[in-house]
Amino acid sequence: MSDIDKATVAKIARLARIRIEDDKLDHLAGELNGIMHWIEQLNEVNTDNIAPMASVVDAKLRWRQDEVNDGGIQDKVLKNAPNAEYGFFTVPKVIE
Repeated sequence: MSDIDKATVAKIARLARIRIEDDKLDHLAGELNGIMHWIEQLNEVNTDNIAPMASVVDAKLRWRQDEVNDGGIQDKVLKNAPNAEYGFFTVPKVIE
């Protein structure tokens, strides 16, 4: 992989519309080269027998039966409703 030089950093900054002072371009080029070196090191890791993961934490999803029901919490849902009637929210009529 090619090294990132001062001109490349200036070009990236211009494309990203980020103003970077000229005296900081060399420092940023060094940091970006360090990051690219770390990425190259990650490519050297053998991942042949490692399954892809969606998260770094091994989390298991809890499954439930896919059943249609009313949830059994109608009273709790309607408890704070300003108006309710026959088990439903009551709202003002908006269409005549």
